[in-house]
Amino acid sequence: MTTPPGSGDHAAHQPDVLVVVAGTDTEVGKTWTTADVARRLRRAGLSVAARKPVQSHEPDAVDTDATVLAQATGEAATAVCPPHRDFAVPMAPPMAAASLGLPPFGVADLVDELAWPPGCDVGFVESAGGVRSPIAADGDTVDLVRAVRPDLVVLVAHAGLGVINALRLCAAALDPVRPVVLLNRFDAEQDLHQRNLEWSREVDGFEVVTSPQELTGLIQRRLTDQLTSRRLTGDLRHSAEVAGGESATVAPG
Repeated sequence: MTTPPGSGDHAAHQPDVLVVVAGTDTEVGKTWTTADVARRLRRAGLSVAARKPVQSHEPDAVDTDATVLAQATGEAATAVCPPHRDFAVPMAPPMAAASLGLPPFGVADLVDELAWPPGCDVGFVESAGGVRSPIAADGDTVDLVRAVRPDLVVLVAHAGLGVINALRLCAAALDPVRPVVLLNRFDAEQDLHQRNLEWSREVDGFEVVTSPQELTGLIQRRLTDQLTSRRLTGDLRHSAEVAGGESATVAPG
């Protein structure tokens, strides 16, 4: 497995809320969703970054996932996806790399290469393909989630026929992490979509949103909760330190 010099900077800075965006399959709208939510969060005054650890695409692709995400976050496409992880071959990333004669890479390499800007409120990591699609020689999105330990996993799915099966299979693979489901292209006027939504919530117990607006609000609430929790933890730690200092100054007897 190869890791280029200068990697490992992900440890220097971490977003206040880290979100992994996964999908039940390829072409379900992961990039569209991430870009839409990122723009909304930025309009709300938050600092947002997106990372696509590895991508593969058609050789003549103009708008790759990385360029779409970069336009949404205001970053350079090379910051979103490192050039050496950008493969112009429409196969699963480790297969694309092998077809180009490039050395294999592992999930740990992708994680070590994650680098975040200081002061980032929300950071998105978008996976490739479906939850169990290979993203490296030794793993898939399940392994990526376990490695980065995000605050939130968003599972993007279509809203139509077959989605219940897809959600159950993906959730079983991700267990014990419970994803928030986004039903993409949801149409409340379609009876099937509405029934899939109700079943996912009421029978399978998923937390489900049906629009980028809803997901944006959910992430904002998670950010508020995170910052409040850290502030309370800091206050408690400070109080304990003060109490400990005062007790140390009291003379015995």
